Amino acid sequence: MKVIQLLPELNEGGVERGTVELNRELVKRGLESIVISAGGKLAEQINVDGGKHIRFDVCSKNPLSVPLRVVNLRRILNELKPDIIHARSRVPAWLAYLANKKLGIPFVTTVHGFNSVNLYSRVMTYGDRVICVSNAIKEHIQQHYRVPDEKIVVIPRGVDLKLFDPAYVDQKFIESFRQEYQLEGKFVVTSVGRITQLKDYETFIKGIVLVREQIPNIRGLIVGGVRKDKQDYFLFLQKLVRELNAEEVVSFCGSQSKIAEIYSTSDVVVICSKKPESFGRTAAEALAMDRPVVASEHGGVLDIVQAGETGEFFKVGSVSELTLALKVVLRRGYPDSRSYVCDHFSLQNMVALTEKVYCSTITSES
Repeated sequence: MKVIQLLPELNEGGVERGTVELNRELVKRGLESIVISAGGKLAEQINVDGGKHIRFDVCSKNPLSVPLRVVNLRRILNELKPDIIHARSRVPAWLAYLANKKLGIPFVTTVHGFNSVNLYSRVMTYGDRVICVSNAIKEHIQQHYRVPDEKIVVIPRGVDLKLFDPAYVDQKFIESFRQEYQLEGKFVVTSVGRITQLKDYETFIKGIVLVREQIPNIRGLIVGGVRKDKQDYFLFLQKLVRELNAEEVVSFCGSQSKIAEIYSTSDVVVICSKKPESFGRTAAEALAMDRPVVASEHGGVLDIVQAGETGEFFKVGSVSELTLALKVVLRRGYPDSRSYVCDHFSLQNMVALTEKVYCSTITSES
C-alpha cells in the first residue's frame, strides 16, 4: 500500500509530530509512505525513517495561486499513483480534494482541532472517511456539518510509549533540574505548554498560591517557551507572581526538550486551558509517565482522564476548584495510570487503527 500524507509544514506541533511518527511506523509495517509539505525542520526525518518527503507548497493561503497548485499537485499524484491520500489540514485538504476530482483516489481527512465553522473548514469533512482525534471533535463536526456517523472514526493521537517510559528517563537531567529549581522535598505541580492566554496560566498561578496554605511545600512549574507576540502576556504573568509574593513558589522554566523527565519530576500535571483542546497530548503523556492529571473539564481531555482513577477535573477558570482538585490528588494517589494509556492511547493502537481505515476506504472505493 502506498500512502500520501499532506500537511502545511513540518515544524514543531502535534500534527507534525503525529505525521512523522505515523510515517515511521507505516514504513516499519512494510507500507510505502510519502509526505507532502512545504518543508520544515522535521522534513528530513521523514526520509531518515524510510519514507519520502516531497516539498510542495500546500501551505500558502493565497487563493490566486490555487489553480496552478491544483494542476501541479494533480500531476504529482498521477505520477505517484498512491492507494490513498490523507490530508491533515485545511489548505492541503482543499488542494488535494480539487486535484483528486479527476483521479478518484480514496481520500481520508483527519480533523485535529475545533476549526472555525465555515466553508473553508468544511473541506475536512469531504474525505471518504473522516478521522477525529477525540469524541469532542466528532461531536463538533457532526453538530455543524451533519456528517453521517458511519463516515467518522475516532482515533486518538498515540503516545510513543518508548519515549514516555518511567523506566528509561535521564536521571542526571532529573537531578540537575531538581537542584536548579530547588524541588527536593516539594510537592511539584507542573503545567506544560507554550506561554499563551489560552493556557490560562493566571488560574494556575493563583491556584498554586491559594493551596499553599494547606500544602506549604507546594512548588508550581510553568514549562513552555514564549513567542515574540506573547511577550506582553509573559510579562503580565511575571508581574502577577510578584504581586502574589510567589517568587519562591512559582517558577518559569522556559522551553524544555526532556519532557518525559519533566513529567517524571512532577507529582501532578495540570492543564488549565480556556479553549477545549482537541485531544490533550499532555494529559496522555503525563499519564504514560504514571503521573496524575488535573484538567479543566472540557474538550478531548475528557476522553483521557478518568476522574477519581487517573486524575481530577475542575471548572474552566475556577481557582477554588483547582485547589480542591490538587488537595484531592495529594490525599488520594492514583496507581498505575500508565497501563490505561498503554491500552487506549498508544502509538501502536493509533497506527493499527489508521491502517485499518486506509484498508477499508480503499476496499469500499474500489
